[in-house]
Amino acid sequence: MTAILKREIRAYFDSLIGYIFLTAFFAGSGVLFSVSSLQYGSTDMSGMYSGLFYILLVLIPILTMRTLSEEKRQKTDQLLLTAPISLSALVLGKFFAALIIYGIGVCMTVVYAVVASFFGVVSWLTVLGNAVGLMLLGAAYIAVGIMVSSLTENQVIAAIGGFAAMLVLFLIGSIAQIIPVDWIASIFTELSFSSRYAPFTYGVFDFSNVLFFISAAIIFLFLTIRILERRRWS
Repeated sequence: MTAILKREIRAYFDSLIGYIFLTAFFAGSGVLFSVSSLQYGSTDMSGMYSGLFYILLVLIPILTMRTLSEEKRQKTDQLLLTAPISLSALVLGKFFAALIIYGIGVCMTVVYAVVASFFGVVSWLTVLGNAVGLMLLGAAYIAVGIMVSSLTENQVIAAIGGFAAMLVLFLIGSIAQIIPVDWIASIFTELSFSSRYAPFTYGVFDFSNVLFFISAAIIFLFLTIRILERRRWS
């Protein structure tokens, strides 16, 4: 897995996707921080963290679109599938590489908190909770993006498909509001990524939400492995 991890991290910057993702992440988060906090001299960064949810819907599909689709396009997927490495190690190596690049972006939000500290007292526990929530959300979304990338050899289709899948997970909460059957609506609400992420932005660290995002990431990574297993034996 270590070899795959190093290879993928290097590939992100060789292909410029890593630079593009980080630049867009820094720019988007910077604008949100300026508009929601800096402009008012406030240490409340909940507006920035809430806004990042929508930015990630666009940025994470760009980060994950090449993970497996590029291997398929270049016909190197057969080499990986027949190499003396488990599919779990292959998928996890690509997952953690994307998560590391994503984590670099999340670290910038802590820098913004340092800037905000010049205007008043910053609740560092709240900032930490928000950063953890953002990492958990990103981990689940990255797993979704990698799964979609495993289904096609076209990076553009992988990006659009990833965006569509993440959008559905985002809209589940809104769909729940128009479902007349209470128990079905309740299930949809529980599965909503936006509903699960919202408490983090206000500094509420709910273990059930932590477990939800970890479970979601594991499920989508498992599905990716199953897709690759089917391709290996086809």
